[in-house]
Amino acid sequence: MKRWLALVCCVLSLVPYQPLAAQTREEKVRADKKKVESEGFWIYNDLAKGFAEAKETGKPLLVILRCIPCEECVKLDDELIDQNPRVKPLLSKFVCVRIVSTNGLDLSLFQYDTDQSFAAFMLNADRTIYGRFGTRSDRTEWKGDVSVEGLGRALEGALELHSRYPAVKTALAGKTGPAPDFKAPEKYPQLAGKYGSELDYSGNVVRSCIHCHQIGDAQREYYRTQKGGIPEKVLFPYPHPKAIGLILDPDQRALVKSVTADSAAATAGFKAGDVIESLEGQPLLSIADVQWVLHHASADGAKLKAAVRRGNETKSIELTLPAKWRQKDDIAWRASSWELRRSALGGMFSKVLPDEERKKLELEPSQMALRVEHVGQYSPHNVAKQAGFVKGDIIVEFDGKTDLVRETDMLAWSLYNRKPGDKVAVVIIRNGKRQTLTLLIPS
Repeated sequence: MKRWLALVCCVLSLVPYQPLAAQTREEKVRADKKKVESEGFWIYNDLAKGFAEAKETGKPLLVILRCIPCEECVKLDDELIDQNPRVKPLLSKFVCVRIVSTNGLDLSLFQYDTDQSFAAFMLNADRTIYGRFGTRSDRTEWKGDVSVEGLGRALEGALELHSRYPAVKTALAGKTGPAPDFKAPEKYPQLAGKYGSELDYSGNVVRSCIHCHQIGDAQREYYRTQKGGIPEKVLFPYPHPKAIGLILDPDQRALVKSVTADSAAATAGFKAGDVIESLEGQPLLSIADVQWVLHHASADGAKLKAAVRRGNETKSIELTLPAKWRQKDDIAWRASSWELRRSALGGMFSKVLPDEERKKLELEPSQMALRVEHVGQYSPHNVAKQAGFVKGDIIVEFDGKTDLVRETDMLAWSLYNRKPGDKVAVVIIRNGKRQTLTLLIPS
C-alpha cells in the first residue's frame, strides 16, 4: 500500500509534478482552488458550508488542514481521491472540507500539532470530535507515523462512532480542548496586524496565508515574552508515543508494535500486539489520538488509564508518567524550532555526530557531540556567528553540561536555565582541537 506522502508535502525530494512545474507558487495556489472547486468533491476553505451540509445530510465531517498546496500535494491529493481503493469509498461517506490556511481558524475547536503540514479532523455536525489523524516525528522520515492504511482505519473508526452517536458523546468529550490563549491565529500578538481572518485572493494570496507552524511560533513567543517563560507543555507539545516507549503501528489505530525497554510503557506492562482501545476513556482512532491524550496529561507523575485488548481479553493498564517525560520527545524536527534556535542558541542548528566520526575524534558513543550544520548569517539569527561559531564545529560541552546529547536537550537547557543577556561557555572541537567560545543568549 502506497503511503500518503502529502503529509510531508513541503519536502522536495519527490518527483516534481510536471504539469504545474513552471508555475509560480501564487499561480499554483489559485490553480488548485479553481481545480478543486470545479470538481466539487471537496468543500474548499469553507467550514461553515461543511458544517451546514453535514447537518443537512446526517453525514460526519472530515476536515483536512494542510499547507497551501505545492506540486506534490496537488498530485498526491488527486491520487488519494481518484485512485486509492482503500480511502475513496470511505471519503464518500463524509462531508469533506479542505482547509489550506489557518486564517480565521477557530482554535477553540481545531487544536492539533501545528508543526505538521497536514492534519485531519473527523467530527459530528454538532462539533463533537470523533478523532484526529496526522502524526510526525521527523522532517523527512514519516513512514513510522502515518500511512494510507492508517487513514482508512481512522475513517472507519469515525464512521463506527458516528453510527452510535449520540450514545458515545460522553466518551468523546475529552477530545475537545480547553479555551485557547486566543480565539484565532491572527489574534496572537506576533501575528496581529500582519494577517487577516481570510486569504487575500484579490492581492497576494500566498503572503496572506498563516501557515500551521506559525501558530506554534506565535504561541511560544507569546509565553516567552509576555507570560514569563515557555511551559513544558508548550515547548514539548503533542509528545510522540515513542517518548514513553510505545512504538505504534502506523497502519492501525493504536496497535503496539514494540515497547522500549525500561520505559514508562514497559513499566506499566504494555506488550507488543496490544491493541489500545481507549486512553483516559477516549476511543482511539490513530496515533494522533494517543498524542492528544499525552499532550493534555496534567503533570509529571500523572496516571493514565488504558483499556487494552490482548488476544481475547480486555485488560486495564495504568500508565504512570515519570519526571520530565515530555523532554524525552524530540522537538528539533519542528519548523517552529528555528525561532527557538535563535533565542536559545543564537541561531545555530546542529545534529548528533555519527558514530564513525566520533571514533575518529575518540569520543564515546554516549558522549555529547553535536555538529553545527548551520549558523545564521543575518540579524537577529546571527548571534552565534558573531560569537565565532562556524559550520562544522562540534559542540562537546554547553554551559558546563556534557550530557546534552541531542539538540533538543541543549535547547531545553538554555530556555529553562538561562535568560537573555547571560553568557554561556561552549566547548567545541574545530580541526581536531578543543576551544571555548562564549555565547550571549539573545533577547
